[in-house]
Amino acid sequence: MVSQQGYRKTRSKDQDVKPAGSSQDQDVSSDKAQKKELDMDMISAALNASADLDRQWQEMQDKMNRITLGMAKVVKNMYGQPGGMDSISEEDRVQVLEDLTLQGIAKYIIDNNCTNIITMAGAGISTSAGIPDFRSKDTGLYNNLDKYNLPSPTSIFSIDYFKENPEPFYKVRATKLLGEYKPTPAHYFIRLLHEEGRLLRHFTQNIDTLDKLAGIPEDKTVLAHGSLEHWFCMNIDCEAKYTMKWIKREVAADKIPKCTKCQAVIRPGIVMFGENLPRRFGERAGEDLPKCDLLIILGTSLAVQPFASLVNRVPVTTPRLLINRDKPAEAEADALGMFLGIPTGSTLRYDEDDNYRDVAYFGKCDDGCMDLAQMLNLKERLEMLIKSGGKTSKVPKTCEVSAKRKPQGKK
Repeated sequence: MVSQQGYRKTRSKDQDVKPAGSSQDQDVSSDKAQKKELDMDMISAALNASADLDRQWQEMQDKMNRITLGMAKVVKNMYGQPGGMDSISEEDRVQVLEDLTLQGIAKYIIDNNCTNIITMAGAGISTSAGIPDFRSKDTGLYNNLDKYNLPSPTSIFSIDYFKENPEPFYKVRATKLLGEYKPTPAHYFIRLLHEEGRLLRHFTQNIDTLDKLAGIPEDKTVLAHGSLEHWFCMNIDCEAKYTMKWIKREVAADKIPKCTKCQAVIRPGIVMFGENLPRRFGERAGEDLPKCDLLIILGTSLAVQPFASLVNRVPVTTPRLLINRDKPAEAEADALGMFLGIPTGSTLRYDEDDNYRDVAYFGKCDDGCMDLAQMLNLKERLEMLIKSGGKTSKVPKTCEVSAKRKPQGKK
């Protein structure tokens, strides 16, 4: 028999089990319907979100395309003619030189009375003064830095590395800082172009101040990478200025120059890797290069941008003369140029079959300048400048082509 208590328990359990069609089943069906409706809402929301993402993505792509086109225009203005020869029409490929030689350059200067010559100078014009360049195989500065264990050879001129460890810069540059150097014949040749009224602007990568010592006027000179003439404290709250004479004393005493006011490291007024070029560089490049009637490139490997890209910014008919010891390495587009599909390296074509305006002289810069001076009948004046250290009397302007001797080097 089932006790009364057991009966109550059994009855209680039976009461919990409800037949089909009961209110509990209805609740379950309602929950399923709500869940299905919720799933549909989620799917609809997901589809709408996907459509929004697609629309936003398309809008972003449109914006990027507009930005890229805008940047391309900016880069074209900064770096010059994009695309090399392929972007120059047949009509524009006009050979204005009688022949693609140094003699042809000299005759062009005289026949066209060139008064807007632009010179581009690199470390190669200062090597005969005793200052090594950077990339020469045996003597270049970058090939003699092993003992300093630098992350890379160019770290010696990196602003980030200088802030971390200025010692390599001061140790390696000590000889230059303490040395007494004189301008080279190449420097004086540029000075002579100015005296002849032919120089529009002199752009230089060099920081050695020899351009100024040669007497090339400061208003004619663009110091793309600054100058060792100026020094200042790195503390932005101080920025005390120091003279080259004071820096030389500190370096001679084997010290890292530090500010006498706040003890921060003193830095040179040069443009290091990681820093912007001076505003004057962009301003003068933008205004002067379109006027250029002859570009003379002296002692540079055309490896550092944006300086190297100046060769691409002169008019497509302007002759370009390269005077350098070695043939520059094949230049590649920099990161920005690659991103935009615009080559920012050199487009010199002196050894190409389709060349119509470029001339190359491979040899010492001094020799190339002396040869050109002789062809312009200016050799005596150049020699006077060299002999007197830049002190010369006025000589009547003469400019006649002379072919008394053949210049050395490849033209």
